[in-house]
Amino acid sequence: MKIKELDAASLTPRELNSQIKQYASSYDKIIIRNPNAMHYLVAGVVDETEIELDGSVGYFAGTMCDGTKIKINGNAGWFVGDNLTDGEVVVEGSAGDGAGQGIYGGTVVVRKSVGSRTGEIMKNGTIIIGGNSGFMTGIFMMGGKIIILGDVGEDLAESIIRGEIYVKGEISSLGYNAKIGEITAEDKKELKDTLSGYGFDLDESEYNDFKKVVPESKRPFYGH
Repeated sequence: MKIKELDAASLTPRELNSQIKQYASSYDKIIIRNPNAMHYLVAGVVDETEIELDGSVGYFAGTMCDGTKIKINGNAGWFVGDNLTDGEVVVEGSAGDGAGQGIYGGTVVVRKSVGSRTGEIMKNGTIIIGGNSGFMTGIFMMGGKIIILGDVGEDLAESIIRGEIYVKGEISSLGYNAKIGEITAEDKKELKDTLSGYGFDLDESEYNDFKKVVPESKRPFYGH
């Protein structure tokens, strides 16, 4: 495996992103030291390489990436994994508001808790939250799957159009057009396969705790 290490301590986000794109096509893995919670890191990378950020990052980490595997060994600010098309973004700590906003595919994983509006206007793909998620999680969700192992704040799935949200913990309240649907044995199997693939090892009985939230109507703004 060809590995390139970059030190971000004396670089601007623009300079660092330029170097990442320069090396992404020729190295299997890029390790970024001292990211220092800078915003907009690893933006618009479309190569199938691994990128590891050894520390915390700011807003829009991993925005508009396609096929890249990003690991953040710390916390992330708002909108981590924004508009991801394919690949994955894994945050080992917590993240701010809007995790996985607008994703078209791929997987966004936050091992601890996140802020509000997780998965806002997401079209497809998967978001996994290992802790709690704030208010209006899944607002205007158009497709895909959100899995939350902790509790969720008010107005879950506000104005959801398509997609599914699975919550293991408590739900404060449902938003407009959201309802609790029937969770099947097949749903539980898919949950287990997805979660175990990212190191979330639950007891078999814990899968009975999940609630499945789906749209009440496919046309919430124009009647049933």
